[in-house]
Amino acid sequence: MKRTLQIGALVGAAALVLAGCSSSPAPASSPSAEATAAAEGPRVALGYEGGVLVLGGEELEVLGDFESEDFIRLNSAGDGRHVMVTTSEGFQLLDVQKPELTDLLVPAATAGHVVVHGGKTVLYDDATSDTTIFDTADLAALDGSLPDAEVLPGVEAHHGVSVELEDGTLLTTVGGESGRTGIRVLDAERNEIGVNAECPGVHGEGTAEGERVVFGCENGVLIYADGEITKVSSPDTYGRIGNAYVAENSPLVVMDYKDDPDAEGYLLRNIALVDTEAETLTKVALPDGVEYTFRGVARGPAGEAVLIGTDGSLHWIDPASGEITKSLPVIDAWEGPAEWQAPHPAVKVAGDIAYVTDPANSQLVAVDLTSGEVVQTVELPQVPNEIAAVS
Repeated sequence: MKRTLQIGALVGAAALVLAGCSSSPAPASSPSAEATAAAEGPRVALGYEGGVLVLGGEELEVLGDFESEDFIRLNSAGDGRHVMVTTSEGFQLLDVQKPELTDLLVPAATAGHVVVHGGKTVLYDDATSDTTIFDTADLAALDGSLPDAEVLPGVEAHHGVSVELEDGTLLTTVGGESGRTGIRVLDAERNEIGVNAECPGVHGEGTAEGERVVFGCENGVLIYADGEITKVSSPDTYGRIGNAYVAENSPLVVMDYKDDPDAEGYLLRNIALVDTEAETLTKVALPDGVEYTFRGVARGPAGEAVLIGTDGSLHWIDPASGEITKSLPVIDAWEGPAEWQAPHPAVKVAGDIAYVTDPANSQLVAVDLTSGEVVQTVELPQVPNEIAAVS
């Protein structure tokens, strides 16, 4: 059942109340008016142990340094202004334009995925499987309080994700204590109009051209298109796919791929190419010495995939063939993390620029994807971990 909440309109164990968080820490430092005024172009938010940095301006100077928890996750809110900072209390809004770590918080017992599509920003609480939906434009116009949101109560708690399409259709994962199994499709009135339970370990979501939505499974993917759900199997009995890297003007999706359930560590040596129009899935092996993690792939301005490999190079990948078309050394070679939360290289793209974190040297490297050149290397006051780039 769909319900729309106003801030503070409901109180109680069963209600999710959207409110300001009075316990949010004060910023460790705030930028000068001159620094803020001088900052143009994209902003980059970098999580580190105990806080978050905001960089901007032509020189990518530090505009703000804000205290937070030891481990936070960062996701663009999609409005060109805010980043969702995932903490133990929920989704806290970071205004990267001021910048300011605001006291606005969407409470969540276990804050999870943030999905932006079709003018909506969708938050998922793994502890309840509740889905919270904002108009992205309303987030951009925040004036000290959160806008109204739709909250769709969960059915059974699990690590999941939801996405709303332009016509109001909502796709949301299904799971519980015994595992994650597939997806449900709800119409704009939140009546169930489709379900598929052929996706063990369902994880991750991506929306490609034509609003074809793909979800990863332990043995392939589910593709939702034009009201139909199609299962496309992996070429291996175990072929786990957990993350989708999409360009919304292309039907081609690049996904991570793990073919050994007993493999230790977090490094991957294959990628999956999914054509959501032809409904095909192709496994592609990367060259020897090139491995990556889930943080290491993004899509560029021409739809190309870019991957930061363990060899320290940024690789351009053709999403149709999986061929590496260009490689550029940008950081030192590196090894996989002991835990997925530990700092290790990541890449995010804003406009024509790919931003690559270099935790080993406390640096951020900016690469112009059009010219194929490193345009800036920035020394950081902290060891970077999570990254979000906002343009």
